[in-house]
Amino acid sequence: MITAIGVDIGSLTTKAVVLDDKKIVSWAVLRSSEKTEFSARTAIEQSLQKIGLDFKIGLNIVATGLGSKTVTFSRSKSLTACLARGSNSLFPQARMAIDMGAESSTVIRINERGRVTDWQSQDKCAAGTGIFLEQMAKLIGVSMSEMDELSFQAKSPPEITNTCAVFAESEVISHIHRVPATSKEDIVAGIYRSILGRIISMCKRAGIQREVMATGGVALNKGIISVLSKELGFEILVPENPQLAAALGAAIIARETAGEKA
Repeated sequence: MITAIGVDIGSLTTKAVVLDDKKIVSWAVLRSSEKTEFSARTAIEQSLQKIGLDFKIGLNIVATGLGSKTVTFSRSKSLTACLARGSNSLFPQARMAIDMGAESSTVIRINERGRVTDWQSQDKCAAGTGIFLEQMAKLIGVSMSEMDELSFQAKSPPEITNTCAVFAESEVISHIHRVPATSKEDIVAGIYRSILGRIISMCKRAGIQREVMATGGVALNKGIISVLSKELGFEILVPENPQLAAALGAAIIARETAGEKA
């Protein structure tokens, strides 16, 4: 029996998770459209179709992320609350989650009940986000997967600013065209360190507490996780589908708060 659905509407992708009691029975990830409610409904429909069900009004749904309050068929909860609940479900031992999304990065401290005790976020600049990473891959002329592989071959990564995406792009271009050119391997590793510089600063402001897990689509990048683990000095926990953490948390909240008004 389907008990709850959670949907996380991001600037790049929208994710839906369907719960049967305490187990994930289906999920979907799709590219977000300009229409928030359309993105949310389509992601839910796709996840339900996988298990032979149809969307209908009245389902127990919680939405989070961009424009979630405008979705007419669901209740809305904050992204930090959903991330905390989803992270706690995936790794109960985690006391900090680092969410690396398309246009923002968020660090939250979590207690043993999966509630937020502190958080830091940045969304004022593309530097340190998934979109910035995609832009850098195009600039270098490699795919995201190739970029990941190159990062493990770096020998002397250059310092690349993490304060401004425009300045960072200019620095990467200068490394590409200098004579002799900086190797792609080193440039990629430098970009990774740049991205993580902001994130680690947020971790320190929030107060680093182990265990630490990574969520969001960027957490699928093994090179990023490797550099992050080295910078923090310990292994980072990464779930199989880190981009689903907030949607899972939304579904958990939906199940626990069934019957509440939006």
